[in-house]
Amino acid sequence: MRVWIWMAPLLLAGCTGSYTPTPLTEKQAAKLEKALDGKVAGEKMSCINRQPQTNLTVISNNVLLYRVNNRLIYKNELIGSCSGLVYGDTMIVRSFGSQLCRGDMTTTANLLTGMTSGACALGDFIPYRTPGK
Repeated sequence: MRVWIWMAPLLLAGCTGSYTPTPLTEKQAAKLEKALDGKVAGEKMSCINRQPQTNLTVISNNVLLYRVNNRLIYKNELIGSCSGLVYGDTMIVRSFGSQLCRGDMTTTANLLTGMTSGACALGDFIPYRTPGK
């Protein structure tokens, strides 16, 4: 019992560290640039609507793109790293209501083995739109 009381402050201190995302590889950066080519970034948003036509593209274990249509893509930089996304693991989002929001908890899992591979939270959503003509 004494050991746990002594270790509690150390365990809590470990949870307060800051997260530094892994930089994109050249291949990932090129994939991101190609997906956002010709689009202009807008003001970040805390939430977006869940839409059946929204397609998810994994850029890295901490950068996702939600494609609403050819003119609108949302970029999301995850808080934490959902290891396994780049290897095809499935993302499971725990959200409430009809929107995806910053802070919604996410885990990744390998559906073949049933093992979870990572945990993170959604970050802000940055809209990228094709400018009007």
